[in-house]
Amino acid sequence: MSKIPQLSPLLFENATRSRDFFDHAKEVIPGGVTAQIKHFDPHPVVMEKGDGSKLYDVDGNQYIDYLLSYGALIHGHGHPNVINAVMNQMKTDGSTIFGTPHQKEVEMAEKLIHLYPGIEMVRYTNSGLEATLLAIRTALAVTGKPKLAKFEGHYHGGHDQVLVSVNPGKRERGKPEQPQAVLESTGIPDYYVKNTVVLPFNQLDACEKILREQADEIGCLILEPVQGGFIPAEKVFIEGIRKLTEELNIVLIFDEVKTGFRVGLGGAQGEYGIQPDLTTLGKVLGGGFPIGVLGGSKEIMALTSGEKRDLLSTGAEQRGGPDAVFHSGTYNGHPTVLAAGLATIHELEKEEAMDELFRKTQHLRDGLENVYRSYGLPMQTIGTGSIFNLLLTDKKVLNYRDLSKADFTLRREIDLQLLAQGIYTKPLNRYSMSTVHSEEDLESTIHCHEQAIKEVLKK
Repeated sequence: MSKIPQLSPLLFENATRSRDFFDHAKEVIPGGVTAQIKHFDPHPVVMEKGDGSKLYDVDGNQYIDYLLSYGALIHGHGHPNVINAVMNQMKTDGSTIFGTPHQKEVEMAEKLIHLYPGIEMVRYTNSGLEATLLAIRTALAVTGKPKLAKFEGHYHGGHDQVLVSVNPGKRERGKPEQPQAVLESTGIPDYYVKNTVVLPFNQLDACEKILREQADEIGCLILEPVQGGFIPAEKVFIEGIRKLTEELNIVLIFDEVKTGFRVGLGGAQGEYGIQPDLTTLGKVLGGGFPIGVLGGSKEIMALTSGEKRDLLSTGAEQRGGPDAVFHSGTYNGHPTVLAAGLATIHELEKEEAMDELFRKTQHLRDGLENVYRSYGLPMQTIGTGSIFNLLLTDKKVLNYRDLSKADFTLRREIDLQLLAQGIYTKPLNRYSMSTVHSEEDLESTIHCHEQAIKEVLKK
């Protein structure tokens, strides 16, 4: 059990070094954090060490970690087999990177082709963001149509083309059956509002109407088969989307950065039995290192071939043309990262590893629902595989609009109390499970939720 004393959720009285560090960081880093997602009020907790299922902050407090770097660390912090794979790669290869082709690129590609129904060939990137960017560029090249379709509430990275209607305000977002494109950042040209079609998730009839009306302009459709990693597509919906995109000559992209290896070894597409045209992967695949992957059919992936385009070699013959998609990157297919990723997958492929992970996840979900129910609080856990979220609502949640009706104010107060008791996930974030969470961790977490509820209800 965590040794954290009871903190004031507003003052974080026993996180003084975190507060001081954050104040100092703001002098050299805008907002004090290197990614906006890392911030929360009154200030983020600054971590110093990780070990298995635990995190330790700069004040010496211990936490059971359910953030796990937003789901990337499916084997927890510092898994010995992942660490050994990384160290062996550097020692054996004598370098962290070659800048040339190497064996692990093919080894990982063959592994992913074996596991994912929609992948016949692979390109590596350095993040999920880069993978979705390349996926959209490739898809639009295939169809020659200018518009991208995406779903309201779905996040595909921070590049201009997809930073649209991720968390739109009530005034701007339009009708439920016909959402409006809303830019989520300043500095993005209006071009992306005009060329991004926003769809309502899990509403097939509304999607069909929009897609048919603009089929001549929509070149590709990208979606999270499980929105945010925890709101699954209904089977009839995702089957309908697959049929529509095939009929209307729209390339279908599954963004499985969150769901890859989290809902099954073959991702959501393996569970649904749906074969997308293109797939993007990341997070778990890197074993704690930055990575992204674009995979798809041989026909589509051939457009990214190095034999077609050599833009950066001065004087080189340009063999490409309008059918060549440029893609490059010094760190693509980084051998150290692929070593960590292959070790991660190997651990997941061990007998009953995934089943045991899913069993523990369901045990925690059941225990939490029982606690909240005993205090008369409407709460449901939503998710699939080894990720889920806690939503304080008794209404059915199928998409972004349903999600926005949950009680996030109460959830945040409970989350802050949980931090005080040593349960870590960023307030309001989903829970990601690891293979190293113990039964004791789960029971402690359930107990801490009950204590947090008691503290909040006192107020």
